[in-house]
Amino acid sequence: MRHLALTIALSAFIAASCTHSPTHKDKHDPYSYELGVVGGFSELIKAGVKQLALSAPLSPSEMDQFEADAKEIAKRFDVQVYRESDLLVSGLFPEDVADGKEVLLLYKGNTLEQYFTLKSDKEALVDSETYDTKARLDIARRFGRMLSYSPREINRLLSQNTSFRTLDDFGIRATNLFLYYEDLDRALNFYANSLGMEMVANYEMAYILRITSDSYLILVDASKGMHSAEEPKTVALALLTAQLDEWYTYLKSLDVPMKYEYKPKEGSAHDGFVAIDPEGYLLEFERFNQHSENESFIPILDRNKNNEISTKTVNAFPKELEIHSTITWLYYQDLLKMQNFYQDQFGLSLVADQGWTKIYQVSNTGFLGLVDCKRGMHSCTDKKAVNVGFIIDELEGWFDYVRGNKVFELYEDELGSGPEGKYKAFVGFCPEDYYLEFDHFYPHEDNSLLLNYLKN
Repeated sequence: MRHLALTIALSAFIAASCTHSPTHKDKHDPYSYELGVVGGFSELIKAGVKQLALSAPLSPSEMDQFEADAKEIAKRFDVQVYRESDLLVSGLFPEDVADGKEVLLLYKGNTLEQYFTLKSDKEALVDSETYDTKARLDIARRFGRMLSYSPREINRLLSQNTSFRTLDDFGIRATNLFLYYEDLDRALNFYANSLGMEMVANYEMAYILRITSDSYLILVDASKGMHSAEEPKTVALALLTAQLDEWYTYLKSLDVPMKYEYKPKEGSAHDGFVAIDPEGYLLEFERFNQHSENESFIPILDRNKNNEISTKTVNAFPKELEIHSTITWLYYQDLLKMQNFYQDQFGLSLVADQGWTKIYQVSNTGFLGLVDCKRGMHSCTDKKAVNVGFIIDELEGWFDYVRGNKVFELYEDELGSGPEGKYKAFVGFCPEDYYLEFDHFYPHEDNSLLLNYLKN
C-alpha cells in the first residue's frame, strides 16, 4: 500500500510543486517533503515498480541546492539522477509545467537513453510537420509508459490536458450483448424460464433481459436485426457464479447440451463448463479461483458476489442459483492491437491477464474478454452474429467525438432513433469487425422497468 500511495501521489505532487518553491523557511517544510518524495520514488525504481520518476520543477537557482541533496538520497538506492533543463512537453501535463524550470530525472539502466530517443522522435515529427493528433498521443503514451503509469492513468491525464476522450469519459452505465435468433420465442423461453433471467423490456422484435445489476442480454429476431441466424456465432457469454456444481446439476437435469463437461481441477485458475443455447451460442458457466493470474480480479468478483441481486421471476426456477458477473468473450487475431484499442479508445482497465486471454472491466459486473482465436473455443471469422453493446449516459457526446476524431469506422454517419423515441443508438466496428453498439434509453412505458434498474 505504501508503494501504491507514493505512485498515486506523483501527478498531484508535480502540479503542486509548480505553485511554490522549496525553502527551509516554509513552516510546512516542503523542501524536506520533496526530498522525501525523491527517496520514495528512488525506492520504487530500485524495486522495479517504476522505470522513471520526476522531481518537482524548480528554478535553476533552487535546483542548485536541491540537486545535491537529491543525489545523496538517490545514491542510497543505486538510482541515477539527471538534471533536465528542457523537459519533454507532451499531453500528459500542462505545456507550461516546467517553463523556465528544471527537473531531476530519477532512473536506472538505459532509461535516460530511452528518454532522449523519445525527445528526438518528437523533434523529428515536428520538423517534418507530421506531429499531428495521433503522433501527439503516441508520444504522450510512450512518456506515460516510461513513467510506469497505467493505461487508465495515461487516459485520465490526456483527458485533463488535451481534447482526448475515451468511452469511459461519457459514462458507461451497463453492458448489453445482442444475440440473433431464428426462433426468438424459443430463445426467450430458454433464458427467462430455464436460466431465470428477468425480462425488463419487450420490443416485440427484441427482448431485453437482465443478467446482473448492470449486465444485460438482448435477444433479437434475426429476420429483422443486423445479423442473420446463419452467420458464425463467434462469441461466448461467460456467466460467473459461486454455485458452479449446482448449475451443472440443474442444467444436466434439463438436458441442456454441453460442449465441454464440468471437470474441476485442483489448483486451476478457473473451473467451469460450456453449455449450448437453443441456436448454438456458447454459454460458459465459470468460477475464478485464487491464483496468481487472478489476484486483481478476485476482489472485484468477491464484491459482486456479496452484492448479488435476485432477478429470478420464474416460480419453478431454483432460487439458490445466482449469476454475479458476466464476461463477453471475443475472438481476435491480433490480441495486442485489440488490447490497445480497448485500453486507449474505450478507457477500460485490465483486471486479469491469462496470457492468451485478457479481461477488461466495463461496468461493475460486466466484463469484456479478449481471446487469441488460435487457442480459444472459436476461430476468427469475418462475419459474427453478435453486437457488443454498451449503455452509456452521454450518447450524443460520444457519437460526436467518435465521428469527429475517426475513433473507429461507423455503420452509419448519424444517430439512429428507436420507435416512439424509446432509445437512440449508433453502431461502429472494432478493428477486427465486431459490431459495437452504443445505446441510451429514454422514458417510455416499455422502458419503465429497464430505466428503473439503470437509474439504480
